[in-house]
Amino acid sequence: MAKQSNMFTCTACGAVHKKWAGRCDACGEWNSIVEEAPLSAGPKSKSLGASRGKAVLLGDLSTSEAPPPRTSAGMAELDRVLGGGLVPASAILVGGDPGIGKSTLLLQAAAAFARAGLDCVYISGEEATAQVRMRAQRLNLSDAPVKLASETNLRDIITTLDAERPALAIIDSVQTMWADNVDSAPGSVSQVRAAAHELTTFAKRTGTAVVLVGHVTKEGQIAGPRVVEHMVDTVLYFEGERGHQFRILRAVKNRFGPADEIGVFEMTGGGLSEVSNPSALFLTDRTQPVPGAAVFSGIEGTRPVLTEIQALVAPSPLGTPRRTVVGLDSGRLSTTLAVLEARCGIPFAGLDVFLNVAGGMRVTEPAADLAVAAALLSAREDVALPADTVVFGEISLSGAIRPVSQTENRLKEAQKLGFNQAIAPKRGKPGGETALKVRQMADLTAFVGEIFGAG
Repeated sequence: MAKQSNMFTCTACGAVHKKWAGRCDACGEWNSIVEEAPLSAGPKSKSLGASRGKAVLLGDLSTSEAPPPRTSAGMAELDRVLGGGLVPASAILVGGDPGIGKSTLLLQAAAAFARAGLDCVYISGEEATAQVRMRAQRLNLSDAPVKLASETNLRDIITTLDAERPALAIIDSVQTMWADNVDSAPGSVSQVRAAAHELTTFAKRTGTAVVLVGHVTKEGQIAGPRVVEHMVDTVLYFEGERGHQFRILRAVKNRFGPADEIGVFEMTGGGLSEVSNPSALFLTDRTQPVPGAAVFSGIEGTRPVLTEIQALVAPSPLGTPRRTVVGLDSGRLSTTLAVLEARCGIPFAGLDVFLNVAGGMRVTEPAADLAVAAALLSAREDVALPADTVVFGEISLSGAIRPVSQTENRLKEAQKLGFNQAIAPKRGKPGGETALKVRQMADLTAFVGEIFGAG
């Protein structure tokens, strides 16, 4: 039998090469290819079920083979992001910046699930059990029936979990795990892939829900190749700005619930507290209208969220005006400025443009285009929009304002928070009844002429 040769793997994208090269052909990164030994066969695992290797009709599956129902943690924001609760035998990957609060969130979640009756094990590869206990005391979780362990050897962890058979196992973090059958350093692509594969297989085999904590790169993505994200059932990102106390738990992949769902938390001295009304959180005090501010009614997953988009337009002393964007896609800003100039004749040449989403929220929805245009025009003309008005709509390159989804939910959320009117695209079908006065706009030229008195 021929001996297996070593592989050369890219640490940025996970591509495998036959020989070393200075630049990865798959992703284009330089000096990212490292030599790694091939994965060994490792210990044989038990069968995943009696019908493994045999095709079974969907209608022939018995009810006894159906998984148990979801378990609610009692934390509404966490349950919302998970799709209604914790699914048995699921593998969940949680990523976030260092110090953002991942370990705090998961320790609180472990305590909540343990108090709900689940057998929970929290395994830390970065802290000693005494340090985890100190954090639990600070969070007033000392009485929670959670089992703690500090270990990095993957074989010992799997052996312990196989003997304990808990309902939930939290591994903090997958980058610190070390598989003794893989000849590479902890945190390398091979080690991370092997650890994620072993823990995910254990979850499917035993019915234990496994939560993996993943480090992120400087670009904000989970470290290691994206193959780790493909292995797991759910990928959650814990986001937040260091200057704000608000944290957002966002689902970017979920096989058991809606993707792009968010849960909002506030970091306090006693840990993370849930925010039941994020719309009021992301809106500033709007007692008086202010030029350059527009309230956008957006949709995050299944939840309508109101955020304030702020703009500042000032003469630029530079040859190339600045375009500074926080919380929005800079490409959408450039497109909106180009449409305003080409279709409405409103130039922004020689003007610095600063755009910000209040409260540290990040908006990726195209429906924010009209709110961005309204904030820009309000700042440029020094004309404040009415304080009781929300704006939403997608702007096409032709200047038309395109309809957006879930219009009724956006209007209901605005009405609940005391807004009286909305500026929205024209809808092809009449919507439900609402007490708000809705001003429907067909194109950007009509919007500029009616709202700002210019054509």
